[in-house]
Amino acid sequence: MAGFEDILVEKGLLSDAQLGAARERARANRESLVAALVGGQFVDEAELLPVVAERQHMRFVRLSEEAVDDAAVRALTAKLVSHYSVMPIQYDGRSLTVAVSDPFDIAAAEDIETNLGCHVERVLACRSDIREALHRYYGVGAETVERILAESPEREVLHRPQESHDLDQQAEDASVVRLVNQLLHDAIDDRATDIHFEAHRDGVSIRRRIDGVLYDMSVPRNIRHLYPAIISRIKLMSHLDIVERRLPQDGRSRVRIGSSEYDLRVSVVPAAHGEDVVIRILPATMLFDLGDLGFSDHHRALLESYVARPHGILFVTGPTGSGKSTTLYACLSRLNTRSRKIITLEDPVEYELHGITQTQMNPKIGLTFSRALPSMLRHDPDVMMVGEVRDRETAEIAIQTAMTGHLVLSTLHTNDAAGGAVRLGDMGVDPYLIASTVHVFIAQRLVRVICRHCKESYEADGQTLYRGAGCKACNGSGYHGRVAIAEFLPLLPEIQSLILERASAAQLRTAADALDMPTLADDGMAKVAQGVTTIEEVLRVTTL
Repeated sequence: MAGFEDILVEKGLLSDAQLGAARERARANRESLVAALVGGQFVDEAELLPVVAERQHMRFVRLSEEAVDDAAVRALTAKLVSHYSVMPIQYDGRSLTVAVSDPFDIAAAEDIETNLGCHVERVLACRSDIREALHRYYGVGAETVERILAESPEREVLHRPQESHDLDQQAEDASVVRLVNQLLHDAIDDRATDIHFEAHRDGVSIRRRIDGVLYDMSVPRNIRHLYPAIISRIKLMSHLDIVERRLPQDGRSRVRIGSSEYDLRVSVVPAAHGEDVVIRILPATMLFDLGDLGFSDHHRALLESYVARPHGILFVTGPTGSGKSTTLYACLSRLNTRSRKIITLEDPVEYELHGITQTQMNPKIGLTFSRALPSMLRHDPDVMMVGEVRDRETAEIAIQTAMTGHLVLSTLHTNDAAGGAVRLGDMGVDPYLIASTVHVFIAQRLVRVICRHCKESYEADGQTLYRGAGCKACNGSGYHGRVAIAEFLPLLPEIQSLILERASAAQLRTAADALDMPTLADDGMAKVAQGVTTIEEVLRVTTL
């Protein structure tokens, strides 16, 4: 009877040369042939294991579709399952079913039988499925948490952080360092843009934002005993005061994962039951291109025409997290040539752009937008980016800068484009200055993109629309990535006249409608029709 490896060759999943190389790897590393085939990436594990399972008279399972018994999870410690990379599935007190990825590695089953005193039945599952199941049912870093608590009695772990002289020692403990690294690594792997550590009366929660939406991170319940040490470790990484727990603190750090580096922006605030921490994760290097933002061809052409002008102001508006800074960085990247002097005033500097002078605001020492802007003009810039116009003084200086032959890019916190002009007026800026210097107000939001791996069509009111069914690639959300939707309010003569009359945002919007300027919702629905996003997602970020 042919072995499983011969069947793989017969099915064309493996060549004779690859089989020979895998056998050589197995001998050299003293591992099973299955481990060599998977470790050497000679064959896809999802195609290999069903064939192996059939030849070994075992059952192959997809753990995402398998019912997992709580009793089975409680039967084995996180330390044991992490050490052997096995996932318990069913347990009735006499027999335990565990998922393994290598049928020829029987050490795990023998050890479990010895520890539990029961029969162990093995089924086959992919390593990635086992890892995901361990995270889902035991929590990220569960084995590390168990080991730390086993080495340090719970009462000591709980009380030790209250003593300032012990904080440094515990936070630098290799186990705590490893645990924080695991939490960061897992969040970055899942494309999280920030992580929220929150203390509650009955425990702690860790959430991460993926594509603009917060999701709970699966962590072991007993991680609450290590929460003070975790916060101290994060503070040390960010060069913050680990003793100070009464005042907010802000810091930053840089980490490397593989060949990629990430900047971590850390904010610590005191809360009712401890300190809450938010870590914002930013790639250390990013390429910004106007073509990658998701703007329609019409909007992109408009934006390119405005940034090509030698002077004037371009405002991007929207709430926090709507992608305003990314749009401005893309504009700066387009303008960034050796023939131009570009200066930015930011709070904070989010990404470093080569060839551009970037200045970090620091209100604690009096370095504010309004104070820094006049000084920066003495450096003879061609283009300036002011991170945000927050008050009349900053607005008027920015406008004077534009009037003296500079191109200025900035942001405003308003709900729509029409609200930008009204907001400047509310600050006390003279309407004629707004009308004569501002080229355009751009309002934008970020909508999630339908996952291409599980995208499916459906009929709604005689129209074919699309949605994501949910899969492993998108963590079951149906979305993967985000693009911008936008509305542009160019200051055409009709709009300028209304601004001079101090018109309301509603009046400006009515005029924009008469001029066939699409709203945020219009742009969003166009992307729904194109199969980029869903109606539900557009409704989430706009008001129809």
